[in-house]
Amino acid sequence: MTHTQQNVSGRGNDGHADQHLKRHTISVLVENKFGAFVRVAGMFSAKGYNIDSLSVGPTEEEDVSRMTIVTRGDDQIIEQITKQLNKLIDTIKVVDLTFDSFVERELVLVKVQSTQTTRPEIMQIAEIFRAKVIDISPKSLTLEATGSQQKVDAIIKMLKPFGIKEIARTGRVALKREFQGEV
Repeated sequence: MTHTQQNVSGRGNDGHADQHLKRHTISVLVENKFGAFVRVAGMFSAKGYNIDSLSVGPTEEEDVSRMTIVTRGDDQIIEQITKQLNKLIDTIKVVDLTFDSFVERELVLVKVQSTQTTRPEIMQIAEIFRAKVIDISPKSLTLEATGSQQKVDAIIKMLKPFGIKEIARTGRVALKREFQGEV
């Protein structure tokens, strides 16, 4: 196993998780051109870096897209990732948000089995997590929830005992906070 693969996988030679790997949220502005996404994903693949989460969408400028990438690595790996992203032809700006104040959200759609008996309990869980019921059938409910990764993980964990039929997650989106003072 090479050093890079070891760091990216998060496992040491003894199979235990390396403690020095930190999760990083990287915001990348790219020109909204054919192949930009493929070049970024290809760079991660070619270098052996793992992507925990990836979201891509247009920005306020129609010719620019924002990629929010969540990855893990030590300081050296993250520095290499940032440098490699900056070298890509379509890259406009790369910001590692990890050490800044930023807001992040993730969206999940969860289709869960339900009966007349379990439906009220599932809807109570949805209410607690401020999730919305977006589809209903005699045998299932589909919920939409947004929040931090921890919140999304928590609602999924609470719904598991009822029988999850399908899950679709967006991955994280993030923006740097502008206001830095106290309210």
